[in-house]
Amino acid sequence: MTDTPFLAPLRAPRRDIAAVRGLALVPVKDGLWRVTGRSGAVLGHIERKLDDRGESFAARRLLPATRTLDLGTFWQLADAADCFR
Repeated sequence: MTDTPFLAPLRAPRRDIAAVRGLALVPVKDGLWRVTGRSGAVLGHIERKLDDRGESFAARRLLPATRTLDLGTFWQLADAADCFR
């Protein structure tokens, strides 16, 4: 038996996401969301991580030429989404 906490699937939208106006978080797979703006343009992705400190959310902005820029790791999903505004 392992000591790894169970992570429930996160395909459904979460209430804390609704606090970020002007953005849509589209589930891509369990623990990964595509962040889109009002126009529908893809701004980046948020990925759920789990380590010995608990659950966190890493935000990555898409740049031209299919590159990405790490924006940071946050303890709340809404905080990770807010950095795309």
